[in-house]
Amino acid sequence: MANFAFGLGVGTKSSAGELLEVYYNAPLLNADDAIVKAVAEKVGYEGGNVAIELAEPQLKDLEAAFLSVGAEEQAEIVEILEGTSQALVLCILESDEGPTTTAEAYLKLALLSHRLVQPHGINLTGIFGLLPNVAWTSEGAISLDDLPKRQLAARAQGRILSVNSIDKFPKMTDYVVPAGIRIGDASRVRLGAHVGEGTTVMHEGFINFNAGTMGVSMVEGRISAGVVVGNGSDLGGGCSTMGTLSGGNNVIISVGENCLLGANAGLGLPLGDRCTLEAGLYVTAGSKVTILDDQNNEVDTVKAAELAGKSDLLFRRNSQNGRIEVKTNKSAIELNEELHKHN
Repeated sequence: MANFAFGLGVGTKSSAGELLEVYYNAPLLNADDAIVKAVAEKVGYEGGNVAIELAEPQLKDLEAAFLSVGAEEQAEIVEILEGTSQALVLCILESDEGPTTTAEAYLKLALLSHRLVQPHGINLTGIFGLLPNVAWTSEGAISLDDLPKRQLAARAQGRILSVNSIDKFPKMTDYVVPAGIRIGDASRVRLGAHVGEGTTVMHEGFINFNAGTMGVSMVEGRISAGVVVGNGSDLGGGCSTMGTLSGGNNVIISVGENCLLGANAGLGLPLGDRCTLEAGLYVTAGSKVTILDDQNNEVDTVKAAELAGKSDLLFRRNSQNGRIEVKTNKSAIELNEELHKHN
C-alpha cells in the first residue's frame, strides 16, 4: 500500500465545528507499509489522500494496531491521547498532491519543520485557502467568531485571554522544536519553516514557511517564503530576501553556502557559494551591475540576473558614482564556532 506521509494528530475546532489547526507530534514520511496496512484495517482506509476524524473509542484499536507492527512511538502517542475531548485526526497521504483539507495542510507544514522534507520538496499548492485565519492565544487557537465570547468568559473568571497574533500560520515552536537550534523570538519563525541544525535566529530574525536554513547559519534578517539559505551563511541585521510571494515570481531566491548578506542588504536573485552583499545594498535580478577585474578595471555592465547562482562574488556600491559593482570575493566568511557549537 503506497504511502507518502502519515500522521496521527490532535486538533482544535471552532464552536461551529470548523477544524482550526492540527498538531502532529511525530509525523512519518514514507511510513512503513506494515504500519499503514495495520491502521487501514481499523479505520476502513482504502487508499488515496484522506483525513479521517476518529472517535475516542477507536484509539484502543489503533494502539493495538501500532504495537502489532512494532510502531511503539505511534502507540505511545495514542496512549497519551486516550480520554481527550479534542478533535482526533488520522491523516494518510498516498501521494504528494496539493493538500485539500486543513488537516492535510498542517501535516505538510509539520513535515517541513520536523526536517523530514526540505523547502520546495513538497507540494503546497492551494495551502492558503485551507488555513483559516485564527486568533493564536494563551489558550491556543480560537476562531475569530468565537473570540469575543472567549475573552468575556476569561474576564468573568478574573483572568485575561492574551491574543498573540491573528494569522493563518502559528509559530513553529508550538508544534516542534528541532534539535540544535536557538531562536531569540519564537513568534518570528512560522510553522513550515525548515531550521537547520546549528542555526541561530536572533530576535529580529524571521523565517517564513517553505523556507529556511540547511545547516549552521546566523539569521538576523528576513528569510521570506520559499528562500533557502545554505550551510555556513550569515544574514546580517535588517537584511531582506525577496520571496516568491513578494515579487520574485517563479524564480527561487536562494543563498549559497558561506555567504554574507550585510546589515540592511537586500537580495532578489539566487546567490552561489561564498558571495557577499555589502551592508545596505539591495540587488534585484534587474539591477545593472558593473563587473570589475582584479585591478578594479571595468570589464562589462550586465543585469544582475546574468550572475544568478555564480559563486565567489562580492557586490558593493561605489560611494563616488553610486553604481553597483561586482568582483571576485577572495575570502569566504566563517561563522563564530563558539557561538553555534552549544546549540
